[in-house]
Amino acid sequence: MDKKKNPLKRPRVDQPPALPTSVPRPLSNGPAMHARPLVALLDGRDCSVEMPILKDVATVAFCDAQSTQEIHEKVLNEAIGALMWHTITLTKEDLEKFKALKIIVRIGSGIDNVDYKAAGELGIAVCNVPGYGVEEVADSTMCHILNLYRRTYWLANMVRDGKKFQGPEQVREAAQGCARIRGDTLGLVGIGRVGTAVALRAKAFGFNVIFYDPYKPDGEEKSLGLARVYTLQDLLFQSDCVSLHCTLNEHNHHLINEYTIKQMRPGAFLVNTARGGLVDETALAAALKDGRIRAAALDVHENEPFNAISGSSPTGPLKDAPNLVCTPHAAWYSDASCTELREMAASEIRRAIVGRIPDSLRNCVNKEYFGPSSGPGAGLPPALAGPPPTFEPPTGLNGMSPATPPSVPAAPVPPPVAPNLLLMQAAAAAAAAQAQAAAAGGGSTTPNNCM
Repeated sequence: MDKKKNPLKRPRVDQPPALPTSVPRPLSNGPAMHARPLVALLDGRDCSVEMPILKDVATVAFCDAQSTQEIHEKVLNEAIGALMWHTITLTKEDLEKFKALKIIVRIGSGIDNVDYKAAGELGIAVCNVPGYGVEEVADSTMCHILNLYRRTYWLANMVRDGKKFQGPEQVREAAQGCARIRGDTLGLVGIGRVGTAVALRAKAFGFNVIFYDPYKPDGEEKSLGLARVYTLQDLLFQSDCVSLHCTLNEHNHHLINEYTIKQMRPGAFLVNTARGGLVDETALAAALKDGRIRAAALDVHENEPFNAISGSSPTGPLKDAPNLVCTPHAAWYSDASCTELREMAASEIRRAIVGRIPDSLRNCVNKEYFGPSSGPGAGLPPALAGPPPTFEPPTGLNGMSPATPPSVPAAPVPPPVAPNLLLMQAAAAAAAAQAQAAAAGGGSTTPNNCM
């Protein structure tokens, strides 16, 4: 037979058949999706950083919503991915409005504005970006701490307001409350990425650094050269300055409240660059007014976005609080960290589209709500994935009981093989093509290159 007329070659057995180009790429935890899925930025407009990362795998749109009621109907019906800052909050009722959503990425480290448990029950993966801006937040925290100790903010305001200092007595009066840093104890609530960075910086300034973190294993303090306390009460009692570096959850809301403030040293400082809900602002205002807390610096606020001094009404709890410095949740920001944050968030969305959920995701916070990535029910929530394979490996060393003589152990029952729809379709297409080619060649099923 002339090889030029029938160029069919023997298929390789060491590689799976090539996927037909007509078969659409699937979303790994759901039905097959079209080639250009919709990804929406819910509460922003600028997609210039995200677009180069996602443009070849998704259509990127923005909503610029200030509330969930402003999210476009097309996004609710078609979006498979969502990017969001901290402007809006997604509750269970909000999540149920999305018809095709498979992944939410918080552009930031906190997830307190997303009901990630409800999302998991709905089959939606929730991710955050915990690794960005560590240096910026740590530097801003130290800036706040130094500001409270050296009162730079208040002294600068005096000069701006035209106050003249004509002698040491006037300087002493204006700078009353400035404190020496070396030898004071800085207490860190939480010793994660930012907490560790703050600890290393604070030691260079002469602070004795202690920390409280119930989630860290024993010995962590030795690797950092820090002192550890095992109760929040001990940390508050020993610290001249308390700095918060923990996430916000249902267990630590208003961690700093009227009761815990009374456990702090009289005249201690308080700094919060973590989450506003960690501090009861009403209790803090009262403590600042009666002098129990000497001064405080807040970069985060319980209700954002709003002016923490005036609040939503003229009677906001911090409106008349003395010795208070507030910044607008900007400790994380630098041009470099903002770009890094957005790139990391967009890359997580890309991994979800081209990979498997949740295994391809680096920072999925509700991974426990998803089933196995292979086998029956791959990628489905546990309730839909079905029971795991019921087989057990042989007992004993190499399948032998210690009391029995050596023998060839029985082979374990292998787990069921997960069907792969794409490979099955590709194999069927290849077999059909081979049969058609064989029929065209006169009924012979022998490949031409074997003749």
